[in-house]
Amino acid sequence: MAQLQVQDLHLNFGGLTALNGISLSVDSGEIFAIIGPNGAGKTCILNCICRFYHPGQGSVTFEGQEITNFAPHKVARLGIARTFQNIELFQGMTVLDNIKLGAHVHLRSGFFAGGLYWGKARNEEMKLRREVEEQIIDLLEIQAIRKKIVGTLPYGLQKRVELARALAMRPKILLLDEPMAGMNLEETEDMARFILDINEERGVTIVLIEHDMGVVMDISDRIFVLDFGTRIAEGPPEEIQHNEHVINAYLGGSDAAFSKLGL
Repeated sequence: MAQLQVQDLHLNFGGLTALNGISLSVDSGEIFAIIGPNGAGKTCILNCICRFYHPGQGSVTFEGQEITNFAPHKVARLGIARTFQNIELFQGMTVLDNIKLGAHVHLRSGFFAGGLYWGKARNEEMKLRREVEEQIIDLLEIQAIRKKIVGTLPYGLQKRVELARALAMRPKILLLDEPMAGMNLEETEDMARFILDINEERGVTIVLIEHDMGVVMDISDRIFVLDFGTRIAEGPPEEIQHNEHVINAYLGGSDAAFSKLGL
């Protein structure tokens, strides 16, 4: 059974159709990429999975349990974490505090215990801090900035902090919305390496939206292609590279299309 299944998803905004009968499945442990032109509906799929959007029709199933009508925090507690196309961090807080917030859905201390910061609440906080510093911060190589205010950091490092916050949610599946957007070549290579490490070392399934075709072709196990809210292709990278529908719809069918797809 697939870890994540989306079945016959329809989403409309007034007279605009964002998703038109989208179905897909993601297996445990794979890197599954979703690509397509701007406005194709890629982020809409993630928003329906996370319950930011409620589809007009269709269902989302995670590990055999339908989550279509779950509240967003319940979806997060099940083990579905995400990053955003635009950075969504608390700019006035430190890197460490931003990351720790990702684990909020798993904390069990009550309001008063947390306010007093004593007993169970203090022990839980210290355990979380050790987990973040010894595992997540080390993995993403951000030890030197852990006490810095997020708003003072360059864009590429902020994207890395957002990924760290998602990892603090202890995800089984990680939804990444354009994690390399706006990065230079070195930052892109680092992020691709971190994604592979998260997938291979921590066993986290990855659903990736990305416009950098070199990265997509290099690290993905399967690719799902959208155009105007409709699926036009799905398969391994080597198959997608030669798919005429993808070349025509996604890249305009030019002679340069093959080179843009990494050929």
